[in-house]
Amino acid sequence: MTDTRTFYDTVAEDYAVHFADPLAHRPLERALLAAYAEQTGPHGRVADLGCGPGAVTAHLAGLGLSVFGLDLSASMVAIARREYPALRFAQGSMRTLSLADGSLAGAVSWYSTVHTPTEELPELFAEFHRVLEPGGRLLLAFQVGDVPLRLERPWDRDVSLDFHRRRPGRMAELLTQAGFDVRSRTVREPEEAHGESTPQAFLLARKQD
Repeated sequence: MTDTRTFYDTVAEDYAVHFADPLAHRPLERALLAAYAEQTGPHGRVADLGCGPGAVTAHLAGLGLSVFGLDLSASMVAIARREYPALRFAQGSMRTLSLADGSLAGAVSWYSTVHTPTEELPELFAEFHRVLEPGGRLLLAFQVGDVPLRLERPWDRDVSLDFHRRRPGRMAELLTQAGFDVRSRTVREPEEAHGESTPQAFLLARKQD
């Protein structure tokens, strides 16, 4: 977690500029977020876990959800608070959430599991399960693949980090083992014109009653 925090603290401003509108040219992603918002409903809190500079959090709020953002990076949280002052953002780890059992109606992990080693995913999904109420909804987004991407010196910053890619079937198995009912699996091909080199996957899951 220290490497992840340092990486994003270092590149936060560059990242916020480069990904100022991460849902632009992403109609499928917007549709999935809209479906998630409709399923979750306006009642109860939703957490955007690993929210970065807050754009997806703001999009979810615009869909009528009572949502707050959480990120490991203090610099990312500072940007999110600056850009979206009407929303709540906090610094913290999604691996050890300072939330009561069953206190969330929903949780979103929008590409935020990509730095979690594979062997630690069961513990992470158990934490997601703990904080969701029975019937609570979880949305995961991640890149498809088997080999991690090692990103070296982005924007000429002296940091590097691994980005893990996953297989949707295996991620669904881990969610099921953690007590979730996987309701939807979506995979789309990469959009090379927008800098993608791998397929993108999205899992919608429900905490079993």
